[in-house]
Amino acid sequence: MRRVVRQSKFRHVFGQAVKNDQCYDDIRVSRVTWDSSFCAVNPRFVAIIIEASGGGAFLVLPLHKTGRIDKSYPTVCGHTGPVLDIDWCPHNDQVIASGSEDCTVMVWQIPENGLTLSLTEPVVILEGHSKRVGIVAWHPTARNVLLSAGCDNTIIIWNVGTGEALLNLDDIHSDMIYNVSWNRNGSLICTASKDKKVRVIDPRKQEIVAEKEKAHEGARPMRAIFLADGNVFTTGFSRMSERQLALWNPKNMEEPIALHEMDTSNGVLLPFYDPDTSIIYLCGKGDSSIRYFEITDESPYVHYLNTFSSKEPQRGMGYMPKRGLDVNKCEIARFFKLHERKCEPIIMTVPRKSDLFQDDLYPDTAGPEAALEAEEWFEGRNADPLLISLKHGYIPGKNRDLKVVKKNILDSKPTANKKCDLISVPKKTADAAGVQNEAKLDEILKEIKSIKDTICNQDERISKLEQQMAKIAA
Repeated sequence: MRRVVRQSKFRHVFGQAVKNDQCYDDIRVSRVTWDSSFCAVNPRFVAIIIEASGGGAFLVLPLHKTGRIDKSYPTVCGHTGPVLDIDWCPHNDQVIASGSEDCTVMVWQIPENGLTLSLTEPVVILEGHSKRVGIVAWHPTARNVLLSAGCDNTIIIWNVGTGEALLNLDDIHSDMIYNVSWNRNGSLICTASKDKKVRVIDPRKQEIVAEKEKAHEGARPMRAIFLADGNVFTTGFSRMSERQLALWNPKNMEEPIALHEMDTSNGVLLPFYDPDTSIIYLCGKGDSSIRYFEITDESPYVHYLNTFSSKEPQRGMGYMPKRGLDVNKCEIARFFKLHERKCEPIIMTVPRKSDLFQDDLYPDTAGPEAALEAEEWFEGRNADPLLISLKHGYIPGKNRDLKVVKKNILDSKPTANKKCDLISVPKKTADAAGVQNEAKLDEILKEIKSIKDTICNQDERISKLEQQMAKIAA
């Protein structure tokens, strides 16, 4: 007897938008014509690209800062052209990268409790692209490794810790790059391009490992992402402008493992992938729905689960990492849907009767610790993400500040003769006052930090007490 209904614990995934008072209101979401998600989320903050006169800016809001956002709320506004893409660092919840029409990539350090003043000075500016930068993506397992891709058809991989471009892939793409995705351990990237090719690339060898011409025959933009098992998932359009999704094995790209046609809408499908549950969520720009599919080893490989529908079309979408979800409510995904003037969280849950921790829904997931340092990765080492258990919920730890140590070319030059050393001696005594000042500054900064920590702890205590009061009142 053939099973009529496929067994899956995700058949009843249930999506629900939060109440109005838990939305972020009165936000002027960017109107720039670019197919990125315009929103990035982590367990502390939500970042949203906004309209800004005379340059580019994005908002960074602590997750609890819901309700109406004042027009005078501070922004991150150092770019001289519109911001096109933003991405939170997976290893530090206070560090975010942005790519812009001004041809630069900037990396920012957000204060622990959010912005109190607008931020105009990035920690580092990465200059190397000759046209606008539409894609930024952090390496999943190596610290301070950032990829950027621009309309100059070039991919640059940076060591943010030194501010250097260490890999420059400028002769692989002949046309515009639509998106770039790292694989699970960050040893390969896959790209979708305007020439209708999907490429799998080894960035350190600077060579194409696999490619497929006309992965989708339509002219509209494609997307390609890596799955945990090494397969590649793509979204695109058929020649008749129907939206398609496909699954490919990079070892044999001749034919897709699966190819499904969906509908005839013209919005680009943005895929969001959860490697722990093997679920892909597809959010079309301009759609008012989120469709989700489960990827398995059995035919037809891509199984439709359900659709979350709402009335308003989405301008963009943020996707919370697994460690930011509420495991007590069996929440398996949380989206931050951008409307024209607000951001609305949407929570996906698997209904369960038991209040116990559901370990089948929450296998160990990628934690915030980097498995490698940047130098190790550039030297050729690979490592899978370091996993953490969500059994007792995820408590964000202290993040170390991002420090950029620019390499000084002068340091490596040998001294010409001993006279130089003699000349430099009096200078050291003159520097003594400077050292004293620095020590005083350090003291003041330490004191400010400890006061801020105390305030943060008190805030947490107050919110806990308020919750207890609410429970008693209820």
